Amino acid sequence: MGLFNRKIETAQIGTAPVGAAAGASQLGQFYAYSVGNLELLSLQVATVSRARDLIAAMVGSLELKHYTKQWTGERYEEIYLTNEPWMERPDPNVTRNFIMANTFSDLFMYGRAFWYVKTRYSTGLPASFEWMPAAMVSTPDQAGPQYFGKPSQIEFNGLPIDPQNVITFLSPIIGLTFTGARAVNIALHLDQAADRYATLETVPGYLQQRSGETMDAEALTNLANAWAAARKVNAIGALNDIAEFVEFDNNPGEVLDRLRQYQALELARIANIPPYLVGVATGGMTYQNAQQARQDLYLFGAKPFLDCIQETLSMDNVLPRNRFVEWDIEDYLGTHDMSNDIATEPTTQETPA
Repeated sequence: MGLFNRKIETAQIGTAPVGAAAGASQLGQFYAYSVGNLELLSLQVATVSRARDLIAAMVGSLELKHYTKQWTGERYEEIYLTNEPWMERPDPNVTRNFIMANTFSDLFMYGRAFWYVKTRYSTGLPASFEWMPAAMVSTPDQAGPQYFGKPSQIEFNGLPIDPQNVITFLSPIIGLTFTGARAVNIALHLDQAADRYATLETVPGYLQQRSGETMDAEALTNLANAWAAARKVNAIGALNDIAEFVEFDNNPGEVLDRLRQYQALELARIANIPPYLVGVATGGMTYQNAQQARQDLYLFGAKPFLDCIQETLSMDNVLPRNRFVEWDIEDYLGTHDMSNDIATEPTTQETPA
């Protein structure tokens, strides 16, 4: 085991960074930056926001490792090397947590992410980067939402950028703003309905005239408005024998709650994250502890995006041939002491109607 995991302590850095890569004038001008409207709408839905935050927190907390491969005659041996400086902090102006979490977020929302090469070594390989919000990047040669390779035309906030100075991350999964647009829209409508019911002072129902001269539409409207206004200041109402308050047989609020539960499950499916991680009941007996939850989050939610990032940063336009990076996930997945983690008791979850 030691042979295949031994570390070489000699630094593998080629040279010091020289100069700055040519780029668009809009980069770094944060007053011009914006987030896409579809992303903002999606993050207003609690299930989407929770799914994104869980994976972003994981991606942002992981460190990178650096290795080369050597053929032993029977298999490839991975020989770990000292990290390049940018592997610790790709952008010197922000934390690794920030740039990695936002890179994932763009992959999750749009299906691709972009880094701009700020400086290079004298060898021509990148020395530092800057995150480019995907919402501000357009590629005239590939409109999306399905992307077929690295774009040859890139614009940032409408201004062209040399594609050679851009690292493009292509997710294996189409972005949620495309695949989940309808589901997010339904969830937003259901949230708006819940907001309306939250302002009701009593159970939903209707007023029905029982006797007397038939009231016209205006009189009925005035009666209903007066009844609703009175309920806001007093829970007790009074009616004569002309009108009667009738409660709905099926409480619309209860129906709405079931619809929202189902839609939360639907969004968990679209986000490719186990429903229980975002608080959605799916039925049956479940037993989860912290370690199992982490493994599920990694395997079902984060792994496609983690693979995308590490494989992109191992390409020849970032590192010399036969040099690779990978995420250090051992501690996260629970190879460290988990004795302090508290396991939850098996619970029965009700299946939404």
